[in-house]
Amino acid sequence: MRMRRLLDALYDGAAALAALCLVMTLLAVLGSIVDRYITLPIKGLDMYAGYFMAGTGFLSLAHTLTRGEHIRVSLLLSRLGPKGSHRMELWSYSVALLLAGALAFYSARLVWQSWDFHDISTGNDATPLWIPQLGMAAGTLLLWIALLDGWLQTLRGRAPQAQPDELVRSE
Repeated sequence: MRMRRLLDALYDGAAALAALCLVMTLLAVLGSIVDRYITLPIKGLDMYAGYFMAGTGFLSLAHTLTRGEHIRVSLLLSRLGPKGSHRMELWSYSVALLLAGALAFYSARLVWQSWDFHDISTGNDATPLWIPQLGMAAGTLLLWIALLDGWLQTLRGRAPQAQPDELVRSE
């Protein structure tokens, strides 16, 4: 119970950061538009918009998964019956865990290498690249944790994902 609250808080916190990144993307784009008419002292607003957009996408992955909003082939699962559906869920989670684990590992390695080599953006913002890459590494690690959580719940015979309201209404 305590672990569930901690994990949900972690997913919700990442979703809040993703929402903040989305707002920052909007502000960077608006700033870039204003910069065309009035020269602003901030350089590289287009680059920052891209960094924040990537942060939005990656930081929202775990929250989206745990809320049942990722694309699922429920039509196929319903045709397999309870046993087959359970096996397919475990297989799907296992493959996703491997892929997300590799993505998280290589994302974290990229952050480390960018920091170690003092890699900076080639744009006129000259941002150290490890800073915007942190969002990708954190998001993929959280996705791996959420997939492991779902895999363990499925292994125990519990339904790991909530069905979104619109899916329940449309089926």
